[in-house]
Amino acid sequence: MSTPANHIWRPSNARYVQIDGFVPVPRGPQIPPPVALAWPVKDPGDTLDYVFDVAPALTANPGDVISMLDVQISPANPGDLTLVSAAADGPRAVLWLTSGQALTTYTVTVTITTSGGRALARSIALPVVSLASVPAPVNALTTPSGQALTDPAGTPLTTL
Repeated sequence: MSTPANHIWRPSNARYVQIDGFVPVPRGPQIPPPVALAWPVKDPGDTLDYVFDVAPALTANPGDVISMLDVQISPANPGDLTLVSAAADGPRAVLWLTSGQALTTYTVTVTITTSGGRALARSIALPVVSLASVPAPVNALTTPSGQALTDPAGTPLTTL
């Protein structure tokens, strides 16, 4: 007898960013500048889940979780990156994002309010690149069928 499979959905760790500025900083005269938050590139045709974790900001406050989310995307023109849905999973905001214009880096600003009354806002960069059809450089080495030869990272091999 066949039985439909039940699946448990979990957000992907491949598109995970953790809040900055809540980690110990070594003493000394030079404090390193904060690292800009960024998710890995997406293709305009992708609809994927992106995770923003604020757990470090809530470390000493057990039970404090995200209670409200506000998400702003810039630029916001027709055909640009679009928020499909947003949800909270304890201290993590899970955003489903789709579309976007190739060769555009979007700024996704997430404002979070927690059940304990804390408010946090951070901007995260999300570059959009046409990954489905990357044109081969003019000097690329190709197979007899015309496909570009690439290294293990997917970069086309060239004659120069």
